[in-house]
Amino acid sequence: MASAAATADSTIQANGKGRVLFASLIGTTIEFFDFYIYATAAVLVFPKLFFPASDPTSALLSSLATFALAFFARPIGSAVFGHYGDRIGRKATLVAALLTMGVSTVVIGLLPTYDSIGLFAPLLLMLCRVGQGLGLGGEWGGAVLLATENAPPHRRAWYGMFPQLGAPIGFVCSSGVFLLLTDFLDDAQFFAWGWRIPFLASSLLVGVGLYVRLKLTETPAFLRAIENDERVRLPIATVCTQHWRPLAIGTFAAMATFVLFYLMTVFALSWGTTALQYPRKDFLLLQMIAMFAFAIGIPLSAVFADRRGRRAMLLIATVAILVFGAAFAPLFVAGNPLRVTVFLACGLFLMGLTYGPLGTALAELFPTAVRYTGASLAFNLAGILGASLAPYAATWLAAHHGVQAVGYYLSGAALITLLALLAIRRPAA
Repeated sequence: MASAAATADSTIQANGKGRVLFASLIGTTIEFFDFYIYATAAVLVFPKLFFPASDPTSALLSSLATFALAFFARPIGSAVFGHYGDRIGRKATLVAALLTMGVSTVVIGLLPTYDSIGLFAPLLLMLCRVGQGLGLGGEWGGAVLLATENAPPHRRAWYGMFPQLGAPIGFVCSSGVFLLLTDFLDDAQFFAWGWRIPFLASSLLVGVGLYVRLKLTETPAFLRAIENDERVRLPIATVCTQHWRPLAIGTFAAMATFVLFYLMTVFALSWGTTALQYPRKDFLLLQMIAMFAFAIGIPLSAVFADRRGRRAMLLIATVAILVFGAAFAPLFVAGNPLRVTVFLACGLFLMGLTYGPLGTALAELFPTAVRYTGASLAFNLAGILGASLAPYAATWLAAHHGVQAVGYYLSGAALITLLALLAIRRPAA
């Protein structure tokens, strides 16, 4: 035990606080940038270039369906990368996950369109989207553990919020790129080749992320697990048989987070630029402004979570999300950009409040030996339940029953999450 403690202390000193936090932040920023440029293109580009143009509504729904594919691939990524993360270490697994995501994204930027190769275009797009899902499925959990397993016990939520900050930063960067392309290119240039630039530029960001992560050593908690011979042969089997209760609780506890975020981003962009007829550039700008509210909510929630507990912060945020569901119809309206900005900012601020401590809370549900697999799997199963079909379902609800039906959909998800949070027990050791 003394040897394990000494090894852990030397690892913390070798990594350094700044290096650990930057490595966890830069990786998730890149991953979410890649994920969001696909989400934006799924609304603005892919329906026109990768699917038959005869029926615009069907093309949009088909594009949103490819967006959903990644969420079904993410639990597979959690199982695969989680296995190696719990068996051979966090560092090597994080590097592999970043490469998987990065290569898939760059290839999307090179794909021929429907006019060139017909049905092979959406099939190849779907394949790349699955690759993105696999990569992000392994990335998020590892980045959270990189931060929290290097953190002092009383600062775990603060450390754990750094990879969470990658979400708003990645979104602002992706939206910013599309805004710049809108400014400097006309529609013909944008749809001919301009949309490819964000996907190809991702290769530069991946290079930076790999450089930073290759400089790190293993986390102290994982080194202690090796020293104490705590590793299990098949982490996914252990999670499903011995830790199924925290897995189920964690999945439902994260569900409303996913529903809220993808309603505020993908659905809002789609509905706002079609049914509400806001110009593409204007709506992207509104989302970028609101995204700063998301970024502010994350550190605020982390401070509260370290002082009062992760569950307490998540419960407060979830109740607020449930109430926010009633604000859809009054706020998300045509012809009033200010009201829409308030709508987006309120929703994304609540997103920050629930997202900030979520990674730490999920990680603390599982012991070190299966923490990578367990936390990643819970998070990404929640993605299937909460996000994979959210833009599609919300678009259908809004078209058939009005925008307020989407708000009720969000409130229902928040109620389920609230019940799951009430079932959380003490954190795992």
